[in-house]
Amino acid sequence: MKHLLTTKELTRDEAELILELTGQMADAVSGREVPKLPTLRGRTVVNLFYEDSTRTRTSFETAAKRLSADVVNFSAKTSSVSKGESLRDTALTLQAMGADAVVIRHPAAGAPQRLTQWLDGAVLNAGDGTHAHPTQALLDAYTMKQRLGGIEGRTVAVVGDIVHSRVARSNVWLLSKLGAKVRLVGPPTLLPANLEEWPVEVAYDLDSSLSDADAVMMLRVQRERMNDAFFPTANEYARLYGLDERRLALMPDHAIVMHPGPMNRGMEIAAAVADSPRATITEQVANGVWVRMAVLYLLLTNGETA
Repeated sequence: MKHLLTTKELTRDEAELILELTGQMADAVSGREVPKLPTLRGRTVVNLFYEDSTRTRTSFETAAKRLSADVVNFSAKTSSVSKGESLRDTALTLQAMGADAVVIRHPAAGAPQRLTQWLDGAVLNAGDGTHAHPTQALLDAYTMKQRLGGIEGRTVAVVGDIVHSRVARSNVWLLSKLGAKVRLVGPPTLLPANLEEWPVEVAYDLDSSLSDADAVMMLRVQRERMNDAFFPTANEYARLYGLDERRLALMPDHAIVMHPGPMNRGMEIAAAVADSPRATITEQVANGVWVRMAVLYLLLTNGETA
């Protein structure tokens, strides 16, 4: 692996290697008085974020520091980008500074791929437009493995604003490769037009989609990406597609509730459900650090150092 751009490009073996290494990272760091490993000492990781982010940027920063890398946080709003600097010129600047890895979040789909043409170092996609968010899917898969004991043969319902969700796309390709059955649930206006090309089944009624689901992943309604009215009102959306306590009771006893965050409490998920023991939301955040440690380790060392 030279870069991590999408889960669609990952092989099953590569995905399983990352998940296995994630567990090893968690075990190696959790037992230490100082939770750090010397693995990436002397390497420089740049967080290049053109969109606001709390969980992903902080998680990548924490992961790099726990591997003893030097971290540079680059915010487009406070850089020369705000003066009109192009992505290429920014990349060449980072190249000149000796960046070993660049973690990029960008509103344009395909920006991480373009970055690979200008950088010698590794490029990690932390979310590009509505296209992909591979490390989010990997941490979701790792959380499922922890809670459910495995992914092969499991049924995962992904609910809500699919059309604007890079998380949904990345999870579809990863989970289907790992042997899960993925079901997309939402109103027709929030489902992509080319679903016949995806390895999924589609449903429009949430209640009937829950009885056999091992995991239900609720997605945030991304109003900032909406230029039209995709549903009548927020209350109507919550009534039809919100996960409340009544719907939680329709799920199997072992089933888990997931959300990539940030949440619209009271819209796609009720507060009581988000805070219930069956929700994995805080676990997903914690697992994100281990997953990103595993990916940085693999890309920057090729798995050759301890």
